[in-house]
Amino acid sequence: MAENVDSFDLLEAFKKFAIHGDTKATGNELNGKNWAKLCKDCKITDGKNVSSTDVDIVFSKVKQKSARIITFEEFQLALHELAPKRFKGKSHDEALRSIFNLVEAGAPSNVGVTKMSKAGGVDRLTDTSRYTGSHKERFDESGKGKGREGREDLVSNTGYVGAYKDAGTYDAKMKDLK
Repeated sequence: MAENVDSFDLLEAFKKFAIHGDTKATGNELNGKNWAKLCKDCKITDGKNVSSTDVDIVFSKVKQKSARIITFEEFQLALHELAPKRFKGKSHDEALRSIFNLVEAGAPSNVGVTKMSKAGGVDRLTDTSRYTGSHKERFDESGKGKGREGREDLVSNTGYVGAYKDAGTYDAKMKDLK
């Protein structure tokens, strides 16, 4: 089917996609999801000549009757099926060579995977100068936490209600009245 020179690179590409996303995979079998990913990432599916439906049909055609996976030999058969569809103007050998080159050059991509934030959001959330209400009282002017003092209302027996703005002025007012 494939030349011996190509088989090693093709096998390596097959194994990369076979183990992608599955920690228990051995790399000897390719499931339908990873086959579709291989065809998409290696640009075998182009939307015109080869669609995702064609890829699924070829997968079903080459696999064993009750199996959900394909082996490397079945994988090569699938590429033989797709080569003339993908490269219509070329001879069968040229089309096969071209599709092998696409697969050998491809690798599983992680496009669309959620990436970790670069601290822009974290900086905004931890900027203590933007805190309001009771949360504002938990930090001093430099942004350092006050610890227990910031979390609890400590009772001071001054006779005034907590956070009263004129606390401690009673005695001064009484002197002025006398």
